[in-house]
Amino acid sequence: MLRNIGLLLLAAAAAGAQPGKLEGTYQGTLDTGAVKLRLGLHVARSSAGEYKSTLDSIDQSAMGIPVQQTTVTGNKLRLEMPNMGGATYDGTLSEDGAKITGTFTQGAPLPLVFKRVEKIEAPNRPQNPKPPFPYESEEVTYTSGAVRLAGTLTIPKGVSPFPAALLITGSGPQDRDESLMGHKPFWVIADFLTRRGIAVLRVDDRGMGKSTGNSMRSTLEDFVTDVLAGVTFLKGLREIDQKRIGVIGHSEGGVVGPAAAAKSSDIAFVVMLAGTGVDGVTLLYAQAEAIARASGATDAMIAENRELQTMLFDVFRSEPEEKKAAAKAWAFWEERKAAMPEEKRKLAATGDGNMRSQIAQFNQPEMRSFMFHDPAVSLRKLKTPVLALNGSKDTQVPPEQNLPAIAAALKAAGNLDFTTREMPGLNHLFQHCKKCTPAEYGELEETFSPEALELMADWILRRTGRAK
Repeated sequence: MLRNIGLLLLAAAAAGAQPGKLEGTYQGTLDTGAVKLRLGLHVARSSAGEYKSTLDSIDQSAMGIPVQQTTVTGNKLRLEMPNMGGATYDGTLSEDGAKITGTFTQGAPLPLVFKRVEKIEAPNRPQNPKPPFPYESEEVTYTSGAVRLAGTLTIPKGVSPFPAALLITGSGPQDRDESLMGHKPFWVIADFLTRRGIAVLRVDDRGMGKSTGNSMRSTLEDFVTDVLAGVTFLKGLREIDQKRIGVIGHSEGGVVGPAAAAKSSDIAFVVMLAGTGVDGVTLLYAQAEAIARASGATDAMIAENRELQTMLFDVFRSEPEEKKAAAKAWAFWEERKAAMPEEKRKLAATGDGNMRSQIAQFNQPEMRSFMFHDPAVSLRKLKTPVLALNGSKDTQVPPEQNLPAIAAALKAAGNLDFTTREMPGLNHLFQHCKKCTPAEYGELEETFSPEALELMADWILRRTGRAK
């Protein structure tokens, strides 16, 4: 769900660096087609004449990413990033030294121009919490099997014990704030709920921040185990009401949360933010079409993409061994290109790098477990109170496909306390959007809709006996 975008962010985070008289700071925008990513570039030269560069992925809040090899020949610059998918950047410095015009390559080549600036433009995020904070905040760690998980616990001031919520991130490696394209939605949610009297635990995914492990090599079942470990941790705190601990999951987290609640009577409520009610493959078909249409794709392009998706999904469903699956998927792609007319075949070949990235993405254990997981199985077991919210403009988890499926599964469970709500004008991140494509996420100043925050807080407080 968020994975496709996360993959593009990772790819883009591989660009940037500068040559000789290039010492200074630059900024550019990488347009991947799906998203636009602002990149900052810092070039320095040592006393020995050696050039070194670092990159800022502004919309991802990732600063100071080292470029492993910076080579300057005359006015030519080459950046090499072998640990970032073999990405490279080749550029030419203008005569006035004001910009570098070049090409970023990670499979398919993309134009990228860096312009000299005095300082990197910081995205305006007015909802980011600002001190002083009327609550306590502490760094915490706990274990989930052999994995150490690290996070931040915010606890209201006042008379304890307090109800608590554990936040669960979307797909792909995410930090505790679910940082994405300059936004920190989980920090905003935690701040808002804690000010309303709800303790909140937000945690770095496996392999992110201060947590150990590797989320990409983990499965949904592993994430369920991590959630249950977090609930156990909260139960052991004197400030927390043991009978009023719930989970709030976004996107893939909206799948993991109900799955954990179906296994544990310790989870008192479930909030699904853009969670799914259909299996992963069915969702990914709808997601691809919705994003393509919002981006102006034709019916023919959508149909062709659907054929490619079907080919990939069929391979991964039938071949559990990763190396064999990757080889089969690539062979299908080569056969498909060979059957094309020459001009179309040449055009398709420019997408070889993107195809390799897609194969690698869907072949990971996390994505495999999501693709073939049916969330309705867990939802049909849930008697716990459930709040399911989706934005009406969500192209990644279309509400018309998922909210009715969630409601049907909960009805089948005999659940007497669930609410499904389509939030008008909101996208997958619960922002008020204009174009409502993933490419717009970083362009919007709003991080999370105030009305969605209010609805969620009021619903939790009523279910935990804290409503005023």
